[in-house]
Amino acid sequence: MVLSVGAAVRSASAGLAAADGERDATEARADAELLLAHVLGKDRTWLFTHAGDPLDDAAALRFEALVERRRAGEPVAYLVGQRGFWRFDLEVTPDTLIPRADTECLVEQALARLPNDRPLRLLDLGTGTGAIALALANERPRAGVVAVDLSPGAAAVARRNALRVGVAERVEVREGAWFAPVAGERFDLIASNPPYIEDDDPHLAEGDLRFEPRSALASGADGLDDLRLIVRDAPAHLRPGGWLLVEHGWQQGTAVRALFDAAGFNDIGTVGDLEGRDRVTLGRHPA
Repeated sequence: MVLSVGAAVRSASAGLAAADGERDATEARADAELLLAHVLGKDRTWLFTHAGDPLDDAAALRFEALVERRRAGEPVAYLVGQRGFWRFDLEVTPDTLIPRADTECLVEQALARLPNDRPLRLLDLGTGTGAIALALANERPRAGVVAVDLSPGAAAVARRNALRVGVAERVEVREGAWFAPVAGERFDLIASNPPYIEDDDPHLAEGDLRFEPRSALASGADGLDDLRLIVRDAPAHLRPGGWLLVEHGWQQGTAVRALFDAAGFNDIGTVGDLEGRDRVTLGRHPA
């Protein structure tokens, strides 16, 4: 039996919703549409306008295979190899954390503190796909950005994304742990979305998190090990008046502000995410 494009989406949506009681019908349909659009090399609007078109056998088989992997919990971003962030689509692989919309809050806060009328040096720690570094480079064309990641696989993805976005000449991706690749260098702003989940958090064994690199998610018994290091060492890498901005868990705002205070930062504050929960803490290095 040959299914139409629309029927294939409806069938897959129902199967995805039934496979995961926490996935509502809207999310299940979005997943199915993204997977079929990927198989066909079209966008989701095309699926709507061609809902009555027949789906050929080869495409149907590829679609069914991807749907089964999604039913098993594999993230859509890994299945289609990309995720939208800021103004562009980024390559995503299992070597990288999947960019989240909440991280755009960090980008917005950074941009609010970056002038557009002079050269800047910016640092993105734990860059992953390069999401933060590339967004900042895209919005501040006079800025040079260093993006650091410990994972060679993630660094390779970030380099490819820099070419994809068209800012490779201003974004240098270096491999290494946190500040080690920038010893002796100072920046106007440092941004980071580091691991911040507790090592024993049960969510690490659920949903998309099961498939993402644990090294990019978990950081010690309280989730603050990497944040402690970043906040402690950042002043030595900031120019006078420079800013540090970090993403963290929604229950960690008080603890992270205390780290900033202990490190001597001024103008310390925490900004909420899309749901109004503590998500980004920032501070200025004394001038």
